[in-house]
Amino acid sequence: MKTKMNNKLSELKKWFENGDVFAYPTEAVFGLGCDPQNKDALYKILALKKREVEKGVILIASDFSQVEPYVDFAAIPEENQQKILRSWPGAVTWLLPKSSYTPDWISGDSNMVAVRVTAHPLVRQMCDVVGTAIVSTSANPASLPPARNYHEVSKYFGKDLAVIQGNLGKQRSPSKIFHSQTMEVIRA
Repeated sequence: MKTKMNNKLSELKKWFENGDVFAYPTEAVFGLGCDPQNKDALYKILALKKREVEKGVILIASDFSQVEPYVDFAAIPEENQQKILRSWPGAVTWLLPKSSYTPDWISGDSNMVAVRVTAHPLVRQMCDVVGTAIVSTSANPASLPPARNYHEVSKYFGKDLAVIQGNLGKQRSPSKIFHSQTMEVIRA
């Protein structure tokens, strides 16, 4: 499935609904994505990355309403809620208490789920096309650096992986991750 989309999102909805895995540019690196409710698709990503399910993955969205079903926002102290909402859209990922809607294959062995409301224009369009959050985990096998372009994605995963081509955002490193209860920096 060699597809150069150049911001044409016509195939994305089909990939998403069919349980396909796809790569796409994010704020700093290429990510691998799929429907977070599709266990088989998520396990395809884990196999590509050689990653354990216990680690969990990030969900990325164009708007908080797309990740809201996955989180128990009321379980977060109110002053922290405001800080979280003010940090978005942007390259900030938060570990939030997960709701009963969140599958374990997304949260891993944690009672938290990692979510980000992105400012990346192409990723926002992608989330709007499918009408929900999508999985966002770096496009690389475990222990190798994340792919930063189409050629690196192809080198890691072959030319048959569906890729939405576009430009990375202006971040030099993957998103910062904060814990919503303690406000601790998990990844700087």
